[in-house]
Amino acid sequence: MGVFVLTATLAVYVCLASHLGAWQAIPLTLAVAALLALGAARHDAAQPAALHIGPGELSVWDRAGGLLAQGRVVGCAQWSDRLLVLGLENEGRPMRRLHSRSRTLLFAADALPAAVFRELAVLGRRAAGA
Repeated sequence: MGVFVLTATLAVYVCLASHLGAWQAIPLTLAVAALLALGAARHDAAQPAALHIGPGELSVWDRAGGLLAQGRVVGCAQWSDRLLVLGLENEGRPMRRLHSRSRTLLFAADALPAAVFRELAVLGRRAAGA
């Protein structure tokens, strides 16, 4: 993410400097860099850090301990042991960052331990009736 912020900031500076001049482009470039860094930090903080797999239910937590998604697994799609999509249905419990009653979660096999990925796939297939 840092390389993206640096590259985008440099691109903004090059574009602005050619139109405004080198010194006038610096404040706008710094503002863009700050916005991109803030967005990158928020994106990193919103990434899931922990899963709790229960009987027919799944909850996803962020690094700060906030609940991102929780609910009963209602659907599943899996592509060749590499990608798993689970549909969750919330039963009315309030969540900090989730306002809808349903949520779709995407899991890449290389992002999880193999045993956890298999357990999620079995949970999803059972919920989908496959």
